[in-house]
Amino acid sequence: MSDLSAPARTAIEQCMAVSEDESVVVVTDDERRPIGEALYDAALDATDDATILQYPPGENHGEEPPEAVAAAMAAADVFLAPTSKSLSHTRARSAATDAGARGATLPGITEDVFTTGLDADYERIAAHCEDVLAQVADADEVRVTTELGTDITFEAGEREWLADTGMVHEDGQFSNLPAGEVFVAPETANGRFVVDGTMMPYERLDDDQTLAFDVEDGQVVNIEDDRIAEQFADLAADAGDVVYNLAELGIGTNVAVTDLVGSVLLDEKAAGTVHIAIGDNAGIGGDTDAPIHSDGVIQDPTVYADGEEVELPRP
Repeated sequence: MSDLSAPARTAIEQCMAVSEDESVVVVTDDERRPIGEALYDAALDATDDATILQYPPGENHGEEPPEAVAAAMAAADVFLAPTSKSLSHTRARSAATDAGARGATLPGITEDVFTTGLDADYERIAAHCEDVLAQVADADEVRVTTELGTDITFEAGEREWLADTGMVHEDGQFSNLPAGEVFVAPETANGRFVVDGTMMPYERLDDDQTLAFDVEDGQVVNIEDDRIAEQFADLAADAGDVVYNLAELGIGTNVAVTDLVGSVLLDEKAAGTVHIAIGDNAGIGGDTDAPIHSDGVIQDPTVYADGEEVELPRP
């Protein structure tokens, strides 16, 4: 079993900067209990006011946690959520940060990803975020292409590009951990994207495997993979076409991630990659409330901001 104490201390001390007069809530589920307990133990070294809550894993990323969990997140000064399914794009998470809590979600985290993904210089990651953000923040149009057939254009409109640096020191701030990306919930998008890195339910794709998606006016209109197409069709039967919303464009900035490992949480942060998500984006500046937020990681992209090539950080 991995020693989880050192990365837990990094999360509590460096990333969250917990002080002795603050309350901390650790939210975990039955499958991520060891990581939750490591964070709880590290939190107790920083403050006497620490709590851990555990509940059964959800079925999909973006599902709301139990009401008691949501209430505890909103009432805390600091929350951390190492869970099997992501809480990043839930109303519970956004309500907590709106209430002034600062927090970090660790969706789909594994012990290996926890120990390696938090072994990083977050000040360096923050600098890369600032550099990429300066190149894309004012662009009317961002285009992503790859040799495998990705050619898709995004318009942010009035929505703001955001940076996930992992340094969560101010009230209401939020990050994923491990961190390192610049992202936006675009108002619209058109084109085709081809995932060749990591995407659930496959995790790390085989070398010759790709997943293609066609997008028109901000909606995914075609999925060239039977397994994923069926997953979204099943969700759409209950939730409607909101599940097909083109939710996010993200650019990885974590130069410590040198190889994709099959964890979306870590792989979407890899420097020199982009990720495109489908479904919910209400928690990141969009207005679509959907029961899923599914990211696909794309390797070796070329990114243009208003026709100018963006200089991407590299491992």
